Amino acid sequence: MSKKTLSVTVITKNEEDRLPGCLDSVMDIADEIIVLDSGSEDRTVEIARQYTDQVYVTDWPGYGKQKQRALEKAKCDWVLAIDADEALTPELRSEIVAMLEGDSEEIAFYLPWAVTILGKRLDYGRSARAPLRLFRREGARFSEDVVHETVLLPPGKTAKMKGRLLHYTHRDFGHALYKNADYAWLGAQKRYEKGKNGGLFGATARGILVFLQVYIIRGGFLDGPVGFVMAVMYSQVAFNKYAGLWALRRQSKLDKEKGSAE
Repeated sequence: MSKKTLSVTVITKNEEDRLPGCLDSVMDIADEIIVLDSGSEDRTVEIARQYTDQVYVTDWPGYGKQKQRALEKAKCDWVLAIDADEALTPELRSEIVAMLEGDSEEIAFYLPWAVTILGKRLDYGRSARAPLRLFRREGARFSEDVVHETVLLPPGKTAKMKGRLLHYTHRDFGHALYKNADYAWLGAQKRYEKGKNGGLFGATARGILVFLQVYIIRGGFLDGPVGFVMAVMYSQVAFNKYAGLWALRRQSKLDKEKGSAE
């Protein structure tokens, strides 16, 4: 039985502070590392080239299309599509190596997050999620979603690994506010383009439900004060996303009424 090969793909923009930790965690297990940068203004590209010669500078078509571009450059049996603000724990790295050396029936694996923010690693709440990051290359592709893209797989068995994927999602509280607002607005636009409906009552209900899910159901209260802050922030994202959808639909209606009046 021969060891299966691994491509690691990363998309970047202005990630000079977080990219080294990401690439350090995968360089010993990757057969190739592919970095697609969308116009960084810091040392991201220079740092990436210290780890791999497969560094490409491109435009920004959205998360899904950019990750698909990186996937199309991959040549190995398996792909680890990791974000620049993520890093493998030693336990997860060992688990991936064992999988590559073994005879796995699965075609993909979910990797449990461990969000780190405000100096604390969160093991509950939002960290109860496990994104799909590791998959067989053949037959897999990314959706074209501008944000919250998904990996589209051929039929087959999937599983979840036990090791944690460190997620340094926010540099500080200000960055968290900016990033969450950006994601909420992109999410609102995505739903509007798909013709989704949404009102303010629904936006409020979704905000409350997300808080209860993150803080109570997924045990965010066990992460202490930081867990509470994160639950509130994710609740705000949910509200803003659907309030944004309502605002877009309202503006569209006003524009049509104005056009008819003219």
